[in-house]
Parts: sequence; C-alpha cells; structure tokens
Amino acid sequence: MSTATPALSVLDLVPVRTGQTSAQAVTASLAVAARADELGYRRYWFAEHHNMPAVASTTPPVLIAAAAARTRRIRVGSGGVMLPNHSPLVVAEQFAALEALAPGRIDLGIGRAPGSDPVITQLLRQSGTTSDVERFPQHIRDIHSLVSPEGASLRFTSGGTYDVHATPAATTAPEVWLLGSSDYSAQLAASMGLPYVFANHFSGEGLDRALELYRTQFQPSETLAAPRTFLTANAVVADTDEQARAQMLPQARMMARLRGGRPLVALETVEQAAAAEAVDGLAAPVLETMLSRSFVGTADDTRARLAEFATRYGVDEVMISPVAAATDDEPMDAAASRIRTLELLAA
Repeated sequence: MSTATPALSVLDLVPVRTGQTSAQAVTASLAVAARADELGYRRYWFAEHHNMPAVASTTPPVLIAAAAARTRRIRVGSGGVMLPNHSPLVVAEQFAALEALAPGRIDLGIGRAPGSDPVITQLLRQSGTTSDVERFPQHIRDIHSLVSPEGASLRFTSGGTYDVHATPAATTAPEVWLLGSSDYSAQLAASMGLPYVFANHFSGEGLDRALELYRTQFQPSETLAAPRTFLTANAVVADTDEQARAQMLPQARMMARLRGGRPLVALETVEQAAAAEAVDGLAAPVLETMLSRSFVGTADDTRARLAEFATRYGVDEVMISPVAAATDDEPMDAAASRIRTLELLAA
C-alpha cells in the first residue's frame, strides 16, 4: 500500500454538551452528517449507547433515517446496533426499511456489547424483546438472511417450511459488518466471512492480534471473497496544535470519568474543561495515552499520521470520531468544531 491518505468515514455518538438539549444535539449531528456528505466522506455511522448524559445516540435506526433524508451520496449506518439489546427480526425489519429508504447506502454494523451498564440491560429486557447473547452468531446469520431479497426459511419439526422476509419485495440489502474489540469478534467475523471493524477509538488494546486473527482465519463467503476491514480512531483537527489539544480535553475528562467509575455528566466546553482541569487534574491519568492513540493536531500533520496509520495496518479506510468539543460561544444547535475537523482533513 502507498502512504496516500485513506478514505475517511465518520463515527458519531451524538455528543451532548453542558446546557444543550437532546434536540439541539441531534440537530448539530445532522449538520455534521450533511457536511460529511458534501466533503466526500465514505460513510457516516451512529453508535448505540444508553443512559449517558453526554451521548444521545441511543437509537441508531432513527438517526440513520434522519441522516439518510438529509444526504445524497454518503453511506449511512450503525456503528453499531448492540444485538443483545434487540430482537433479530426487529433489527432486520428496521434495516430493510432503511435500505428501502436509501437503496445502496445502508450499513448494518452489529456489536455484541450491551452499550451500557447491567441496570440498563435489565431494563431493556423488561421493555421489549431482546436476544440471547449466547446465540449471537446464529442471530447474525438470521439477520443476514432476513434482509436479503431471498429472505429466510424456517423448517418445522412436523414437516413443511415457513418463509420470512424482513420486507416484502427487497431488491437490495444493507451491507452487514461485524464490530468488536476482541479476539472473539475478529475470529467470528473471519469464520462467517463478514467484513470486520475493530473499535480502535475506544482503547486500541489488542488491535494487532485482532487483525492478524481476522486475516489469517478468514473464510470466504457468498458476499465476501477476501478479508475487508477498516479501523476507527478519535480525531481533533484545528488550525494550531494548541487549539486541537484544548478541544480534546473535554473528551479526555469524560473518558477519565467513565474509566474511573465517577458520575457521568454532559460534555464540558473547551473553556469549562480547562478551568476544571486546573483544579482537579481529572484528565491527567488518561490524556497523554489518549493523545498518543488519537489524531490530534493540525491538518497536514494529522493527514500524514492517518496515512501512516492506514499503511501500517493495511487498510484503505479510517473511520474518525470527531471529538472536538465546542467553545462557550458556539451556538447550542451547531457543531462548528467537529465540522472544522472534517473540513481540514478533507482539504
């Protein structure tokens, strides 16, 4: 591979800043999606997380539908749907409907993690039909069949079959990806012949081994002849290194809270984070590690590092999570700092 800049995509958790409403946060993220479409980004994925004050991406299918309606070219999808929280048939029906809404532009990224804590997991189980995590591989196969034009077929023990389609007359299907950050997910994607995404933006631990397992154990399938993968990474790009580091600080403070078991709060602004950090030093234990694994800096430097990163791991695409925090004077329904990251990288 050359060291040319890889294709770029976007992962969005729909961040909620201090004083911002859910409506304003969603409006801001849809503006980011529209700009990513204009700038030529390859795909735009929404994550699934629950009961987090700084994250509004609880329902990827709803957000995907809204983003698809506001874009023309970019692929939109989930990064990912946390399958243990949902019935496989419901997931298949949702994404078949999305594929009908935006044919040829829908990605169904599926993960095995719950996307929250044990309390929320229990509430999800009480609120509707979920799936057995131990049957995760079979449920992926079921979804893959259900969203296809051919559909799935059930065979009764008494004889006879029953055909099931996620939508009555599909001509195209969403592209199914398996997401993960462990040996298990890499090996499962390889055995099923599915494209695979390693969640490098979250920690980065185990990346080399996961990719090696996926590539060496890959078994071709009807939909994929050879291994196909890309990586995720946090990114903040600004006009100066100092600005980029300042815009990264609120994200580092949020991760420090998450990893330290502290109460979670809405995302601080750049100014709020700087003032608080001077008092409590909350981000200090994680900041340098996060900076070393993220792409934070000016445009030229960051593009060069992204090219080196893609070449090192043999991928032609990197999905960035633009985590640049807002400033105090940024309108509540805007996402100027995150959009600036996308614009500088695309330039």
